[in-house]
This record gives sequence, C-alpha cells and structure tokens, in this order.
Amino acid sequence: MNINIYYGGRGVIEDPTLYVLKKIESVFEEIHVKFTRYNLYDMKNTITTLPQTFKDADGIILADSVEWLGLGGYMHQFLDACWLYGDKTKISNLYMAPVVVSTSYGEKDAIHTLEKAWEVLGGKLCDGLCCYVEDPLDFEMNTVYGENIEKIAENIYRTISQKRTKLPSSNTALKQSLIKNSLELTPQESEQLSKYVSDDIYVKQQKEDIEELASKFKLMLSAQGDNVDDEVLSSFTTHFVPQKDFKASYLFTIEDKKNYLYIEVDNDSLQCRYEKRNDADVIAKISYEKLISITRGRITFQRAFMTGEMTAKGNFKTLRMLDQAFSFAGN
Repeated sequence: MNINIYYGGRGVIEDPTLYVLKKIESVFEEIHVKFTRYNLYDMKNTITTLPQTFKDADGIILADSVEWLGLGGYMHQFLDACWLYGDKTKISNLYMAPVVVSTSYGEKDAIHTLEKAWEVLGGKLCDGLCCYVEDPLDFEMNTVYGENIEKIAENIYRTISQKRTKLPSSNTALKQSLIKNSLELTPQESEQLSKYVSDDIYVKQQKEDIEELASKFKLMLSAQGDNVDDEVLSSFTTHFVPQKDFKASYLFTIEDKKNYLYIEVDNDSLQCRYEKRNDADVIAKISYEKLISITRGRITFQRAFMTGEMTAKGNFKTLRMLDQAFSFAGN
C-alpha cells in the first residue's frame, strides 16, 4: 500500500501539524505501509504538477495548519491544481484523510473545506484528525493525545486497505454540475498542461513571442484594413477538410475586434460567417492577431489552447477536431 502525504503548512519548527505527521508516519512504518511526504512550501513552483503523483497512490493525507484564518495558500493552490490538471478517474478511486491542526480558530471549518473539496473532485473520504493546540510543547508531551493520533493513523490504514464505503453526499451532485462547464482532458493532456503552467521560462518566452507577433500583426492589420475579415473567412473555407460522421459548431469571440466568428461543420458541409450564436458546441475566446496566426499556419488551435493564448469551454474532443477539420499547416 502507498500513501502520499501533502503538507500545506509553512514548515516552521513549532508547527504542531509536523508533530502529528511524524506520529502518523511512525505508525505507517510499524505496519509496513509505504508513504511519501510532499512539503508544498518546498515545491511552490511545481504545485501544478503534484496531482500527477497520485498515479501509484492508494490513498492520500492532506495536512494543513490553521494559523489565523482558514487553510493556507499552498493547500488552496494544490486543490486548484487537482481540479484543473488532476486525473479525475484516478481521483474517483482515491481515499483522502484530512489532517488539520489549529493554533488559533477555525480547525473545524478548515477540515470541512478539505472534505468538501475532495468530494467535489469526486474522491473518497477517510475519517481524519482535527484539533486545536494552544501550547505545542504541552501537546507533544501529552501521551493520551499521542495515543489518539496513533489510533487515527491505524483507522486511516484500515479504511484504505479495506476500501470502506461511505454514504453518498450532495457534493457529488455538485461535482457533476461543475464538470459540465469544464473541458474534458485526457490524463496525458492534463499532465502536459500542468508542466507548461509550472515552467516559468516557457511561459515567459511565450509571452514575449505573443508580444512580438502582436506588434507585427497590428501593423499588418492597419495596412490591410477590412480585407483581413475576408481573409479569415476565405482561409477557413479554402482549408476545410471534410470529416466523415462529424458535426459540430464553434463560436469564436474575437476580443480586440469585439466580433464573433461562427463556424458550423456537418460532414462535408461548412458554414462560416460573422455572427453571435449561443448554441455552439464549443465557445472560444481569442485575439484577432492569434486567429490570423492560426489561419496562416504559424501555430495550431491545440497549441494556442495549451499555452493559454486561446481559452475555450465545451467538449474538448470537439475542440481538438479543429486542427483536423481545417488544415492550415504549411499555409
């Protein structure tokens, strides 16, 4: 059995959460449970890639400290990464035990936040640990507290090893509602996207490239005037590649032009015009310069989306079909 521990505190010596984790880890060692601890404060630049560490885990522990008001920022970033880049199929079979230790107020609210977040992600819950510590030294010296922590660790092990099932919660229904407005990413696409987001050098280079292209296209657009509108429609029509048994509609919100480009594909039929429609399968937002760059074959729709230069919502498989239905490469 493998259990991953994600600690969201600041790592200060007097943090009682660290003592609790050491007690839990000592129990795991005694019963021969493999565990790995990830200190989020040491990995703040790569938090977006941490959901990929779920692959070989049977269960996880999310541990955080409440120092003044609610969960710490690192834990919030980690939960955001789980929602944006985590493999939802893997999470649905993953047990999570929350551990929250407060030195001020709000430990119950914090542990409820962790439990709710994990249920919305689709995961399974274990009974965890929640307590208030006034004096860290007194807390560590109290043998009764230590025994309680050890019993909780043993219960976490039993829940995960026996795959115990809890009664359903309304948070599951909330997850289904939220997921409708998110893109469906494969595990490979989620992993790739999380690496892009965490790579500061890559993101910086992309921004510089965008600025350089934007300045060039602004000069081109000012010189060409309204002819560019005709060029976009002509490019989509000329480079259309019919797809058998494929029907979809796309609406592009063109930010800097405050205009809408509607495209409808039905097997070998294509409609392409400037019109706002609310019933499109995929709704995307992109700058005019970036749209021109795509139609001239400089980048693909997939790359524009993966680098954040184009945002979209709807069916991700339908979004990926754009690069197949319109062959701008080599244009």
